[in-house]
Amino acid sequence: MRTLRSVEVARRLELLTGVGTALAESAESAGMSAPVPSCPGWTVRDLLAHVGTVHRWAGTIVGERRTGPAVEAAEAPKDGLVEWYRDGHTALVDALTAAPAELDCWSFLPSPSPLQFWSRRQLHETAIHRVDAGLANGESVAYGADLAADGVDEIITGFLPRPASRIHLPSDRCLTVRATDANRLWRVVIGPGLPVGVEIAGGQPQPSDCTVSGPASDLYLLLWNRGDRSGLDVEGDVELLATWRTQLQVRWR
Repeated sequence: MRTLRSVEVARRLELLTGVGTALAESAESAGMSAPVPSCPGWTVRDLLAHVGTVHRWAGTIVGERRTGPAVEAAEAPKDGLVEWYRDGHTALVDALTAAPAELDCWSFLPSPSPLQFWSRRQLHETAIHRVDAGLANGESVAYGADLAADGVDEIITGFLPRPASRIHLPSDRCLTVRATDANRLWRVVIGPGLPVGVEIAGGQPQPSDCTVSGPASDLYLLLWNRGDRSGLDVEGDVELLATWRTQLQVRWR
């Protein structure tokens, strides 16, 4: 019998297939030399090389049940980069699809299982960079509430509390993030110590120094610095959002 978690993984892999395919199509349309506005200094070639390398790294860890992050880095080719990217994306999806529910391998964020972690992490890695490819091609990209709210949760409850996030303020300040189309709400506390991000069950508003509310897709892009405050309702100290956007660093280590 399939469990709820296995259905969740299957849905993420379906979404990963879609966003990965769309990334390649936008990149090919934009051309390898097109600048990527959301990644200053990058061209589409740099973007594809990065994502293709990440896909091969993650696919090797999952497929070979690696117990650590050390994987020989894949070298992107000078020619045929789109097909090289597509091959790596397909191999990643295949590795995750073939992996058992009890997969035992290295991962780096809290998760019910390594398979849950890698299916989620690679979905959002690819979804955010699909936005980058879209921007390079003059496209506006939006996501469904479920995918976007899951991405908001990953960055707030997963990446934010890690020492590598390097975000801090002299005294504790509270930011509330509310996804109006997903009935989900998160409370973020940023202060002199490690930041804390938690989801509030039931989505009930909490006292806060700043509250940002709106569609999950807009929040997702805002928190990943791929969008601005347009379409969002911001109440209170807007400098908290500025702190997030200038200080937060998303790293795997």
